[in-house]
Amino acid sequence: MHKIRSTAFALRGGLWTALFLAVWFVAKPASKGAVAGGLALVVLGQLIRFWAVGCITRYRGERVGAERLVTWGPYGLVRNPLYVGNGLIGLGWAVLAGPTAIVIFCVAFILIYAVLIVPYEEQFLRGKFGAAYDDYAATTGRFFPKSWSPARLTGPFDRSVLWVSERHSLLVTVLGTALLLVRTL
Repeated sequence: MHKIRSTAFALRGGLWTALFLAVWFVAKPASKGAVAGGLALVVLGQLIRFWAVGCITRYRGERVGAERLVTWGPYGLVRNPLYVGNGLIGLGWAVLAGPTAIVIFCVAFILIYAVLIVPYEEQFLRGKFGAAYDDYAATTGRFFPKSWSPARLTGPFDRSVLWVSERHSLLVTVLGTALLLVRTL
């Protein structure tokens, strides 16, 4: 299972593209409510990604890596805010595309992220940070907050890393959304 998870992590960008294509392929014309709801989810997801990226110094690459254990900002709420952001973006796309797309997206997202990628990353983090990671994981949910503490929301944030680290994801989000809007309107 470790090899499968490692491969899924390395190919996560391609898996995301395949998931988008599946959603796009089954897309049906959307109602005004679906367009508004879908766009709101996409924007919220991208904002969460911006917040998360500004709190970490490095996250791109084919191998798991972490220079420090980040436990503030969105990481003070959930351990995987980048994937929560992805989930909201993808769910927004699926809402634009219709009920079949929502089912496909949800099943694939759970399989790709909750079963494959996140457990692989957690194994790395547990090995690198030991008890500090275990304590963090005990108080912070994977994808949903376990508790709320305003003190955990504040910490270092570097705006300069946003364009360097997030421009590719932003481009994919904008282009994917535009392609779905063209197909569903």
